Amino acid sequence: MTHKILYPVFIFLCLIAVPPFAFAQEDRTAPAGEEKQKNHDDLDTYRQLNLFGDVFERVRAQYVEPVTDEELIETAINGMLISLDPHSSYLDDDDYADMQVQTKGEFGGLGIEVTMENGFVKVVSPIDDTPAFRAGVEAGDYITHLDDEPVMGLNLSEAVDKMRGRVGTKIKITVAREGADEPIEIEITRDIIRIKSVRHRIEEEDIGYIRITTFNQNTETGVKKAIDEIQKDVGEKLSGYVLDLRNNPGGLLDQAIAVSDLFLDQGEIVSTRGRNEEDTKRDNATKGDVTGGKPIVVLINGGSASASEIVAGALQDHRRGILLGTKSFGKGSVQTVIPLPGHGAMRLTTARYYTPSGRSIQAKGIEPDIEVEPAKIEEIAVRRMREGDLRGALDKDDGESGEDDNEKEDEPIDYQLSRAIDLLRGVSMYGATLNLNP
Repeated sequence: MTHKILYPVFIFLCLIAVPPFAFAQEDRTAPAGEEKQKNHDDLDTYRQLNLFGDVFERVRAQYVEPVTDEELIETAINGMLISLDPHSSYLDDDDYADMQVQTKGEFGGLGIEVTMENGFVKVVSPIDDTPAFRAGVEAGDYITHLDDEPVMGLNLSEAVDKMRGRVGTKIKITVAREGADEPIEIEITRDIIRIKSVRHRIEEEDIGYIRITTFNQNTETGVKKAIDEIQKDVGEKLSGYVLDLRNNPGGLLDQAIAVSDLFLDQGEIVSTRGRNEEDTKRDNATKGDVTGGKPIVVLINGGSASASEIVAGALQDHRRGILLGTKSFGKGSVQTVIPLPGHGAMRLTTARYYTPSGRSIQAKGIEPDIEVEPAKIEEIAVRRMREGDLRGALDKDDGESGEDDNEKEDEPIDYQLSRAIDLLRGVSMYGATLNLNP
């Protein structure tokens, strides 16, 4: 694969030494009409490559400031890739090394997953317990300025480079947010990002809550461990699980498949389909559901993307889980990272994801079974008269008086999670199945 990818790059670097007739060698197996068209296409390709060579030489010789050949060539390659879609790009040696570190769960930066949309950097989601998350960056924010410099005109790689920096240094980002009348300025201190991809806890004594923040190489192991510990702590009274994929930007495909397989006993998990039919690949579940068939509610929102959409789509199509929340992000394309020996790597979109029922995720997202918008729940303090407040009441404690019902401030209530718990408890109580269309 690597040699096939490198071949066109090698050609345009050496195009001046390639004679035109080299592209017009006879294909003895092709019909005359097809052979003629192929020769015409090859000659046209040569003319376009020759045009590139002319532009390269002009820039090299006449640009107002000196530019190295390496800079010109790398920029040309990156321009070719980023013009295809927002997720294809060239990775130099440093970028490639950073990407490899990220999949291991520790890297430096702000802690946000981003994409490019309408010339601005769009936040897919902030990652839990990172500087960006703590500073209040939200999924769907558009980053318009970095340290008061406009983002418009930068490509995604350039914008990401500007957000990187030494640990401990600060950056001011300006975001446009839906519902906000004015741009919002947020100051973030860069830090080492250590991602714990799986967290879990017990909710209301009988509900297992599992939060997956991203899909890195430790995720499947983390989910298995979480389920084992929940089952050990709760025992027979376990009513079910809430699988929280909100603001999960995705990650490794193999981990998304492995996590889905934990909850499925059989059937397709996901298919990836490229430009040629023979490139189609289907991944199927293996026998065994680690939860023993316990009910599952999956939380998703607009920050759930890519690998998290694969898991949500698989569980939804197999009627294995009820999806609750809001529509997911819709990032359903597959990127293959192809190393270029001595020159970093290229990230190339090579296929699309499809759920087991054949739905494309790309630009469509996953619709929840039950739509629940995030909501802020406020408890109202009410002063009530009590028996002890009445004059002459029996057994009255003179120190008592009417008090507010809600004297201490509680932590914010997660409305979507509360609805998920109520749903799980109802399913468990009435012995219902998760088949939404019986």
